[in-house]
Amino acid sequence: MKYPIGIQQFEKLREEDWVYVDKTMQIYNLVQGGTCYFLSRPRRFGKSMLLSTLEAYFQGKKHLFRGLAIEQLETEWAEHAVLHIDLNAKPFQKIEDLYDLLNDQLTIYEKMYDSAAVDKSPEGRLRQLIRAAKQKTGRNVVVLVDEYDKPMLQAIGNEELQTEFRNALKAFYGVLKSADGDLRFAMLTGVTKFSKVSVFSDLNNLKDISMSPHFHDICGITEAELHAVFDEEVCKLAVVNEQTKEEAYETLRQRYDGYHFCPNSSGLYNPFSVLLTLSERQYGSYWFSTGTPTYLVQLMKEADLNPSALSGYEASASELDSIQISVDNPIAVLYQSGYLTIKGYDKEVQLYSLDFPNKEVEEGFKHLTRYVNAR
Repeated sequence: MKYPIGIQQFEKLREEDWVYVDKTMQIYNLVQGGTCYFLSRPRRFGKSMLLSTLEAYFQGKKHLFRGLAIEQLETEWAEHAVLHIDLNAKPFQKIEDLYDLLNDQLTIYEKMYDSAAVDKSPEGRLRQLIRAAKQKTGRNVVVLVDEYDKPMLQAIGNEELQTEFRNALKAFYGVLKSADGDLRFAMLTGVTKFSKVSVFSDLNNLKDISMSPHFHDICGITEAELHAVFDEEVCKLAVVNEQTKEEAYETLRQRYDGYHFCPNSSGLYNPFSVLLTLSERQYGSYWFSTGTPTYLVQLMKEADLNPSALSGYEASASELDSIQISVDNPIAVLYQSGYLTIKGYDKEVQLYSLDFPNKEVEEGFKHLTRYVNAR
């Protein structure tokens, strides 16, 4: 089995026969049910692959979906112009870094669709580009934005720079509302959901599916998917670690399962950790070994977090829904970043019970806490 570790392009994955956990039924339902979406998920949880799959779908590349669920569902395979903006491509230390990245990516598409904007601002160029792409193709346009929040996360602790990023991104993303009549589909993904009064205040047509029970498993690996796709690989993992297959499944469950993005949903496995564990035939803290986000270290310094106090923490829906620019709510950030997850819900008082999703996260977070406190 070829494990797609580090591969984020659906076309490359399918053409080179890397293993793919089929999420195309959820994708089809998503596309049929709305136009403009937002999804928050932890890092390395499959957001980039989701957007890449959507890109291939809207480009009409039917051959890439052979044997997948969507092959039996889609009948048209209409080809649309897809504008895929990736904010994960570079670090952002000043506002010019953001403008440079946006302008570079817009330039590529402007040449492709013969677009010449009078307004040279990124938002002006995007609006004209959408019009030009629709005119050239004769169909409404698709806009996909990966890691929409990366500039603001990197500016945590620098209020002036974060305000600059916020204002620039607010104007850029706001185009998706004014261009609604020219859009077939739009989706923004990121780790966190910043407060509606900031980045998304001009984008009130955005449907947030981050806590939707219908799409809770659109990223990540379910228990059923683990058994259906990786059963032989789990057997090999068990042999190397001198376990029975049942013991290997239980170890995987304890270490990497347990993510819940809505109440009463089945647990999800961290795909990055599962793939590396099966590939290396060894259990490890793979998610944490890739590095801790700078914004989390900054948050922990300011909040003086005690890991033991986080287990069983109760939070309201509004508390989990979004974070403020000043990051004055560490619980919301920890939940959206994947360090805490939903373990229960009390309907009477409408409170969510939170805890660490699994042993990998709990152990890693405790090590990180000791590291931060020692500095």
